[in-house]
Amino acid sequence: MDLLNTLVDKGLRRELPTREEALAVLATSDDDLLDVVAAAGKVRRHWFGRRVKLNYLVNLKSGLCPEDCSYCSQRLGSKAEILKYTWLKPDEASQAAAAGVAGGAKRVCLVASGRGPTDRDVDRVAQTIAAVKEQNEGVEVCACLGLLSDGQAERLRGAGADAYNHNLNTSEATYADITKTHTYADRVDTVQKAHAAGLSACSGLIAGMGEKDEDLVDVVFSLRELDADSVPVNFLIPFEGTPLAKEWNLTPQRCLRILAMARFVCPDIEVRIAGGREVHLRSLQPLALNIANSIFLGDYLTSEGQAGKDDLAMIADAGFEVEGTDQVTLPQHRVDAAAAAKGCGSHGDSGCGSHEGGGCGPCGSGVTAAEAVDAPVADSNEARTDLVAVRRRGAGTDLAPNA
Repeated sequence: MDLLNTLVDKGLRRELPTREEALAVLATSDDDLLDVVAAAGKVRRHWFGRRVKLNYLVNLKSGLCPEDCSYCSQRLGSKAEILKYTWLKPDEASQAAAAGVAGGAKRVCLVASGRGPTDRDVDRVAQTIAAVKEQNEGVEVCACLGLLSDGQAERLRGAGADAYNHNLNTSEATYADITKTHTYADRVDTVQKAHAAGLSACSGLIAGMGEKDEDLVDVVFSLRELDADSVPVNFLIPFEGTPLAKEWNLTPQRCLRILAMARFVCPDIEVRIAGGREVHLRSLQPLALNIANSIFLGDYLTSEGQAGKDDLAMIADAGFEVEGTDQVTLPQHRVDAAAAAKGCGSHGDSGCGSHEGGGCGPCGSGVTAAEAVDAPVADSNEARTDLVAVRRRGAGTDLAPNA
């Protein structure tokens, strides 16, 4: 296809596709799907080889969030039967992180539910970062705590954080449909604060909320404009007890097209398959590794993921390799540009991000079901509620974590 040849050429030159080209990727047929994956794979391998970066989530504080994000199992008014607990102690969080690092994770993402951290919360997380880094040599730490106030990003960086995650989730045009308690501009401001403080900016999206193709393209273009180092692509986990429980708009094929579009728009940026990959990609997860260069290992914030050993087997069987702590995730030109812009050496490799709520890490996602009725859906997808398993192990429990 001329379209795919053009997109590969642009991707190898880091040239931004047109909006029409990005929309055309989402509109390709299932007959062309393998060609789309192969084309995106050429761009992925050019910038990232066959390496897969593993990231591990530690939910520092689960549930009881005052924000009303429609996709989130931790939202205000959520009836989802998730784990609820207050802040983990630094040593508890460090022990949870160690399980992920032992399983091959290069980055630990520390996530806490809530609108944003207080200064006391930042102090608490700073102690946790120190504990994690002391116990796990060479590990990267990404914080995901919600909206940041002035000076908090600098304090987190001073405490040793490498990155900050705050997802845009959807387009500016539809953002008010999914959240009323804060704005799209609030989210952009937090990403910019993190970036300005020298933290690696991680920001992504949630697909499957009833959005239009134009919304997906808009949010990915915005993420490129924000110069995020990492773009986690979440697929809505329709938790029972949330407004989006009945939103099953994704097929494995559509998920692959969304990932491919993100790769073409963000060719040299870490594209991570985040929350919902097991629910929606299912047996096509290995194909997605040809597009994305990063995944979460094991469980998410409030839902259980694929067994960690199965993640590792999938990577090996697909012909990929786990990225080591001695390897730099991003292409050197991005590392050099960040160092020059910040005058601070390097602002880290990439971020985290997953849509299970809490600061914006992986959880669920969406516009409200009522508001999504009129949104065109490219594919219909059978509800697979059997694949949505609430996390009952790891952080906040007495059971061993999945890593």
